[in-house]
Amino acid sequence: MPDWVEIAGIIAGSLALLWLLMLAMLWRAKPDEVTLRDAVRLVPDLLRLLKRLAADQSLPRGVRVRLGLLLGYLAMPIDLVPDFIPVLGYADDVVVVAIVLRSVIRAAGPEALERHWPGTPEGLRVIRTLCRVR
Repeated sequence: MPDWVEIAGIIAGSLALLWLLMLAMLWRAKPDEVTLRDAVRLVPDLLRLLKRLAADQSLPRGVRVRLGLLLGYLAMPIDLVPDFIPVLGYADDVVVVAIVLRSVIRAAGPEALERHWPGTPEGLRVIRTLCRVR
């Protein structure tokens, strides 16, 4: 008969290892040219962009689904890194947004980004850098 405490410990250790690997992948995926401060300043414009892109019926359904899932992730109180951890707590959200937005821009085209961007040209430049779109 298996020892349930031992199995629970193995499962917990495996989940912790998986979490650390995911954090390492997120950290590696972040663009070096954009600081966390730049990304945080763009949050209001970025949220409006995500909402506008998600509402655009001319975009492929898969793009809108990804955006809906992203908005759901951002609204969830549970993150990969809890938000109460200084700097890193919000850095994971920035990286996840960058990865999803990069995927959306590749599928929808950079024209969709420019058409729906509600902010300044400098903000658009930062978003293009964050998403690695030239």
